[in-house]
Amino acid sequence: MSAPISLVERRPEANAEQIVASLVPPPQFDGATFDSYRPDPAHPSQSEALGRMQELVTAWTSPKRGLFRKKAPEVKPGIYLDGGFGVGKTHLLASLWKAMPGPKVFGTFIEYTALVGALGYAETVRALQGSTIVCIDEFELDDPGDTMVMTRLLGELVATGTKLAATSNTPPNALGEGRFAASDFLREIQAIADRFQIMRIDGDDYRHRDVSGHAPVTPNEQLEPALGAIDGQVALDDFDALVAHLSRVHPSRYIGLIDGLSGLGLRDVRVLTDQNDALRLVALVDRLYDAQVALRASGVSLDRVFGEEMLGGGYRKKYLRAISRLHALAAEG
Repeated sequence: MSAPISLVERRPEANAEQIVASLVPPPQFDGATFDSYRPDPAHPSQSEALGRMQELVTAWTSPKRGLFRKKAPEVKPGIYLDGGFGVGKTHLLASLWKAMPGPKVFGTFIEYTALVGALGYAETVRALQGSTIVCIDEFELDDPGDTMVMTRLLGELVATGTKLAATSNTPPNALGEGRFAASDFLREIQAIADRFQIMRIDGDDYRHRDVSGHAPVTPNEQLEPALGAIDGQVALDDFDALVAHLSRVHPSRYIGLIDGLSGLGLRDVRVLTDQNDALRLVALVDRLYDAQVALRASGVSLDRVFGEEMLGGGYRKKYLRAISRLHALAAEG
């Protein structure tokens, strides 16, 4: 095993082309195709969504009909998959992305807003213009400013022929809270709402993930041995030092921060009290989850890193998703 590195010592840099090139489905969806999607017979909406996504590939890529041929039904340039957590929305989104010709991009809502933050709005439009399709996973509705920027951006792209596909950001294990976000989505993106077809997908979380209880805690003296049991490159950092480092690295570069990592150890995790620190950690957790980086941590259990005040605030959905992912990563490896 190689000695643990420190993420705090990494200073990732990336230009516009590199950032856009990184906008692809995460590794856990490398095998995702329409054929590998398994609809639950108990929930017909899953089969309906699969069929519609397959139809869109044909409708969006077929040449326009001739002058004297029968006019085809209108097909909207965008689709929004709305439903609970773990019903396969991201699998279908990744499958659609793979089936469409390039150039094309796939990212989470946070990745696109981070792109705007890193490049500026006008440069982001230039970087994405010409894309056949823009896929947005986990469309966020909790920040009016970000939603407004994204609505404007998507409006400019679709006006030049780009197709759009998005999924909801329904929180995991939230006792049905916000199960369907379609009405909120349409209200917040009203300027381009008529561009989207809405499809609801019912079903149970196929992972049957249990996020009750607490994520395991590893004593400080056992962190290195625990990381040594993980295959590949691992890192070990003090929690506070890493949180401080995140403030000096733009979120669009977090993917470079964890590049090549299989495991991460965190010493002396504590409850965060600063909202900015917490939101940066959420962005890092999303990148760690995409890369399936196993976590080992001492101090406070990882699922308790966001205090009750934060969980009761406007970013509740983000924090609930991050907690679910922290649970999953703490069990990895």
